[in-house]
Amino acid sequence: MKSDKIKKGLHRAPHRSLLRACGVTDDEMKKPFIGIANSFTEIVPGHIHLKEVAEAVKLGVTEAGGVPFEFNTMAICDGIAMNHDGMRYSLASREIIADTVESMVQAHSFDALVLIPTCDKVVPGMLMASARLNIPSIFVTGGPMLPGNYKGKSVDLITVYEAVGSVSSGLMSEDELNELEKCACPGAGSCAGLFTANTMACVTEALGMSLPYCATTHAVTAKKMRLARESGSKIIELLEKNITPSAIMTQEAFENAAAVDLALGGSTNTILHIPAIASELEDKGVKIELELFERLEKQIPHIAAISPSGPHSMLDLDKAGGIPAVLKNIEEKINLELITCTGKTVNENINDAKVLDYSVIRPMDDSVHKEGGLAILKGNLAPEGSVIKKAAVNLDMMVFEGPARVFNSEEECVTAIFNKEINEGDVIVIRYEGPKGGPGMREMLNPTSAISGMGLSVALITDGRFSGGTRGPCIGHVCPEAMVKGPLAALKDGDLIKIDIPNHKLDVMLSPEEINERLEKLITPKKDLKGWLARYRKLVKSADKGAILR
Repeated sequence: MKSDKIKKGLHRAPHRSLLRACGVTDDEMKKPFIGIANSFTEIVPGHIHLKEVAEAVKLGVTEAGGVPFEFNTMAICDGIAMNHDGMRYSLASREIIADTVESMVQAHSFDALVLIPTCDKVVPGMLMASARLNIPSIFVTGGPMLPGNYKGKSVDLITVYEAVGSVSSGLMSEDELNELEKCACPGAGSCAGLFTANTMACVTEALGMSLPYCATTHAVTAKKMRLARESGSKIIELLEKNITPSAIMTQEAFENAAAVDLALGGSTNTILHIPAIASELEDKGVKIELELFERLEKQIPHIAAISPSGPHSMLDLDKAGGIPAVLKNIEEKINLELITCTGKTVNENINDAKVLDYSVIRPMDDSVHKEGGLAILKGNLAPEGSVIKKAAVNLDMMVFEGPARVFNSEEECVTAIFNKEINEGDVIVIRYEGPKGGPGMREMLNPTSAISGMGLSVALITDGRFSGGTRGPCIGHVCPEAMVKGPLAALKDGDLIKIDIPNHKLDVMLSPEEINERLEKLITPKKDLKGWLARYRKLVKSADKGAILR
């Protein structure tokens, strides 16, 4: 066992002495040491219940013959960090989370690992760590929040963000907003729609790294506690069989996960996270690039209209059969013979799965859209690619042409929106918000939700990114970003921009010569940075590479 490094032999007497101080008994010294990576924190709704989840996991570990040791990682709430400088730390925190888990496991020689994440960057950060460490691992994602209820309709956090725009434009009163604010987020769990956190939980299950039904089992249910306990027991089996993350997260498994993502119409942030996780397994022959999503998008229909792409919530998806039902529905499009953390294949896991509500999980021949819910756009404005959640775009906005309204930060744009300085038909451009330019690639939920709440027919393009709750013709991850003098940096107010989603094109009506001439004269803005973000800017790669550090 790996843990013998800290507990076996004459020279480990000092180590055992310290372990005894933690209450470890003679009998436990002979058993495997299991790390429990918990992201509990008291300020993130998705994580406030994870103490109880961890206790259930530890019970399962102990019952199966292991010794659990819980430790913590950080977790940032994107909703609370939104629309101020705190959002610069959100994507960057993914790397700290991965490094924290790696550090704790390597320093303490754990034999295996149970990881308990919930929110946006915590799930991919822990997946990166498990891939990097490659010791037997299993995930217990914390589960979705129940939807709120406002005047008989299901609501969630994005409803509140959009309502701010509605109040600003006179479509809702402040008293109504106050009532909505108090009921939209009823308790523990990741926000109730198919936003980034829940998308990544679905990706984790589709990869084979969490037990069936884990992704959609809600945070406040007894079923979540049972799954946590079963996961604690299962990690001992994975250890005995030496089933490691590299055996589960193969190239084909990532393709299965991408297929589920496209079928559900998940968050655009997965286009950052899936390649980043795969980058930790490059030495195992795994490589995920934008071209994979371009290829699969044409093969995988969009079969579930989950908020913000449609009327259903994560609760509806769970009741309809969860991820096993989604996998069963698209089984002819995926690889079924891959090993998973159950110790069984995908095919064995979904053998008894059924779609329980075809109005939520639609048949492939009666899909919501014939193609997948995410699209990669390229052109002279994004030669290395950009991404859009096309499942959340109205049909009449699939092709859009308009004059650019250019802003060099999110704050400038938000001020213009609330001052009613944006006109119907504009193409809003927010630049210098990319991985290096931000730095940290902030989410643009405040401007997108304000636009939606006001009912404006405009498009938005950025080298930053979007919340999983964003809808409409909003294009992010534009590469190369403005800070490295990508074409976005050449834009001026009034330049004509054409968006053609069906043909995967994003262009500005300028000649190559004009773009190059403007870029040659360009002086990029300076930002004084201290601490972690200064180091992050130096090391971070572009969005099409997953914004990884190298």
